[in-house]
Amino acid sequence: MNHAVYPPQTAVLEAVTRAIAEDLLPLGDLTSALLPDDLVATASFVARGPGVVAGRACATEAFRQIDASIELVWFVDDGDPVVPGTIIATAAGNLASILTAERTALNFLGHLSGIATRTRTFVDEAAKGGAARIWDTRKTTPGLRSLEKAAVRAGGGANHRGNLSDWILLKDNHIALFGIADAVERARTMWPARTVHVECDRLDQVHEALAANADALLLDNMTPDEIRACVAIAAESPRRPLLEASGGITLETVAAYSAAGVDCISIGGLTNSAPVLDIGLDIEPA
Repeated sequence: MNHAVYPPQTAVLEAVTRAIAEDLLPLGDLTSALLPDDLVATASFVARGPGVVAGRACATEAFRQIDASIELVWFVDDGDPVVPGTIIATAAGNLASILTAERTALNFLGHLSGIATRTRTFVDEAAKGGAARIWDTRKTTPGLRSLEKAAVRAGGGANHRGNLSDWILLKDNHIALFGIADAVERARTMWPARTVHVECDRLDQVHEALAANADALLLDNMTPDEIRACVAIAAESPRRPLLEASGGITLETVAAYSAAGVDCISIGGLTNSAPVLDIGLDIEPA
């Protein structure tokens, strides 16, 4: 089990509890209640398309909350690739319980595996140009950020800040109010132990941010050639900051941005527009 790609268990418990309540309140699973209590079955989670798995902890928790006696056996872990026909896991036990947990488990598995799959695609494409890491953003589904960021890690990506308390990111609206030098100084004074990240969309702002000794630069909506020029300037700085490229970067262009020499490339589409990975549950009554 690769613990580095799993979300915090508290986040899993909270999200699955909400999902189960959404599906069962107020009267429970009326259809499954029609089944005989002693009817048992074995069900297989099967990949219908190629991708990368994520969401194992959520699916496990869904079955645990519905019926802890269901025997769940996993054949792949989060971060593992699958092809059509791959059996991801099996669930054996009471058929009514399996059917009740089915949709919640599949919703988490499909959604999070879709994020991991899309991330892996960007990671592989970026590697064709250079060594830039693929970063996520805060463009996540409300209430599911920890789960979705874990799915990004499962896909081989890395996590940008988790929330507004992680570090200071001075964007265009902050800079318009204070200017880069003053904004960085204010951040250092108020939060001396925090990373100070400055958004730059022009070369003169890069010079200002370097002079202010920012920890990281977000190079926003620049071309690969413009990014390359910024990387060269930053390399001459006594303390080179972390360099991030962002803004409209696609699968077709990500290799060129990686080749330009940045450390990270942030992609909002990893989490806010990843297609669901098609995973089915094939049930065989005993």
